[in-house]
Amino acid sequence: MILVGVADSVEQIIAEHRSVERALVQVRLPRMSDNEVYETVDKGLNSVDMSCGLAVKRQIARLSQGLPHYTHLIAQNAALNAVRADREFVLIDDLDAAISGAVDKAQQTIRSAYHKATSSAQENMFPQVLLACALANRDDLGYFSAADVCTPISSIMRRPVRIPQFARHLKDFCKSNRGAVLAKNGPARRQRFRFADPLLEPYVVMHGIWKGLITKEQIAENEDLAQDSSALPSEPEDPASGSA
Repeated sequence: MILVGVADSVEQIIAEHRSVERALVQVRLPRMSDNEVYETVDKGLNSVDMSCGLAVKRQIARLSQGLPHYTHLIAQNAALNAVRADREFVLIDDLDAAISGAVDKAQQTIRSAYHKATSSAQENMFPQVLLACALANRDDLGYFSAADVCTPISSIMRRPVRIPQFARHLKDFCKSNRGAVLAKNGPARRQRFRFADPLLEPYVVMHGIWKGLITKEQIAENEDLAQDSSALPSEPEDPASGSA
């Protein structure tokens, strides 16, 4: 018998049935590592006598964010584009077609969630802020702070952007009128956020590339900057302290 659940911890899954804990072998299934993504891509391509370089596999790992669904979808669309060009080797340029195909073939629920979260009759930063959230540094449970959003949003907007300029957007993303695409946790002045549906994160990134909000090169640069704490603006982490 296998008990399967989705939660931050095993404790949450069995909260109402603690008596079964002693009879369980607990197995956590994290997202795939980069090496596991590489192995998945190689296995799929080798099965049809195709191959790709490490740069392509790195991009697929970056875009899929360790989720098998997107790993398969992006690799498949990239391979199909190579086949159309009568090639057995997948190139970086094939990923552009793969991103377009992945966005077009995304689940309707994901596309609807993105539209509800970002649509507005007025000029706004909702698409850019949601994209920055998808690119923000996360902890092991997928949570990020408002400060973690500063580096990617500044890269997207091509100017320094501080927490008060997008604090309202983070709060709105947690509300039902924006689809509650983000979930928040922690006390008011130290709140952390994460995507309610993990499948939305890669879609947001690929949609951003497709729409020209960011490039694959900027995403790679953003990851490098995120490793350097000095690149983060000095701001309080309390989104509630920001102005609208």
